[in-house]
Amino acid sequence: MKKISTRILALLAAMTMLLAGCSESDSSSSDSKKTESSSQSQTESSSDADSSDSADEGDDSTSGADVPDVIPWDYDVPDPSGNTKPQEDSSQSSSDSSSQSSSDSSHKQSENTTAAPAATTAKQQTTAAAPRQTTAAPKATTKAATAAPKPTPAPSGTPVQRHGALHISGNHIVDSKGQVFMLQGMSTHGIMWEDFSNILSANSLKVLRDDWKCNAVRIAMYTEEWGGYTTGSGFAAQAKQKVISGVAQATNLGMYVIIDWHILNDGNPQRHQSEAIAFFTEMANRYKNQSNVIFELCNEPNGGVNWASNIKPYCQAVVSAIRKTGANNLVICGTGTWSQDIHQVVGNKLSDSNCAYTLHFYANTHTDWLRQRLQQCYNSGLPVLVTEFGTCDASGNGGFNESQTRQWYSLLSKLKVGWFNWSACGKAETASAFRTGTNLSNISAGESQLTQSGKLIRTLFRANAANAA
Repeated sequence: MKKISTRILALLAAMTMLLAGCSESDSSSSDSKKTESSSQSQTESSSDADSSDSADEGDDSTSGADVPDVIPWDYDVPDPSGNTKPQEDSSQSSSDSSSQSSSDSSHKQSENTTAAPAATTAKQQTTAAAPRQTTAAPKATTKAATAAPKPTPAPSGTPVQRHGALHISGNHIVDSKGQVFMLQGMSTHGIMWEDFSNILSANSLKVLRDDWKCNAVRIAMYTEEWGGYTTGSGFAAQAKQKVISGVAQATNLGMYVIIDWHILNDGNPQRHQSEAIAFFTEMANRYKNQSNVIFELCNEPNGGVNWASNIKPYCQAVVSAIRKTGANNLVICGTGTWSQDIHQVVGNKLSDSNCAYTLHFYANTHTDWLRQRLQQCYNSGLPVLVTEFGTCDASGNGGFNESQTRQWYSLLSKLKVGWFNWSACGKAETASAFRTGTNLSNISAGESQLTQSGKLIRTLFRANAANAA
């Protein structure tokens, strides 16, 4: 009896240990499944959000509550020149901090290349430091936006409906009927910062089209500045979606739209040539059937690079990639010294016949000498487009000059060389068209929200309406 009892007790102890082990294993398995389920749920949530982003290209609100629609920018601490000094969130990686430091030296200036005066005013168009990020960093969208949307006819009575696809003929941009056509519009500021991309809303673009008489908009997508397309951390996906949304809004309104690869701090366009080729290949595949989309390959080459050695080889490589997709969209090529050295292109254009070349000016810095250069290049048969100009110093802040701006207007309207003003934003600087604090997503017709520069540009655009109609 004692032996039986002992065996029973031993058996019970063994069963107890076995049951305890099973319970612990089940608990561990349960915890593992919870972790796996949580991870799967996060992945699916991210995938759903990305899918939503890709599916609804015309609405930035699909980016998710945990991701800012745009990177916030602190306007509370302006520096003495009127620019802001936003701060980078401490959670950002060291690579972002490095990018911030490198962007501190971003500027542009005029050089005494030929007949140019010795004035060398620097222009800091971008932030001197990183925009402060108050919420989570933008997530990387895994789906590439390569599918070409089905082209739809432009609304009746709109610029694109009247003029169709643009191309180069001699020293002019002409429409589908071969008639000289003058592009006229506003450039955004960097679409990845603060609320600058909000100007690309349907309401605001409609005001620019109908009240300002703009037939086009230029979307400035910075490349190497903090938050730029080549800086990693998911910013490329965010910037790309903003470009796609802006193109969709402009297309729905029958406006032309420039996709601007806005190099500045990078200086030499060859620095990110592989990224540019990949980006424009994707955009060309997407928009090769849309007659309103224009590609600007390099905003402002600078830092001593020149047309023959650096810019032309880059542009030829990117144009070749675009044409391989079957896209024949109009292409705009930047020039040296912050797009002032258009004379270097004379006699040395790209082999592609549907390219124009960029001239940028700021009225208080670039005066008669640069107008003379434009006239000479025009007379030589070079097709030129002014994809950026300001009413002030090349610094973008100070030196508002209505007289010089009007002289530029007289020459450009006479030659029918298109122009895009910098910029349609409310940044606290002279070049901004809107007062600081303006709701860019819902601007009003008229002058009540405009700066001194904005009032002048709206007046000149309206005066030039016949050329841009």
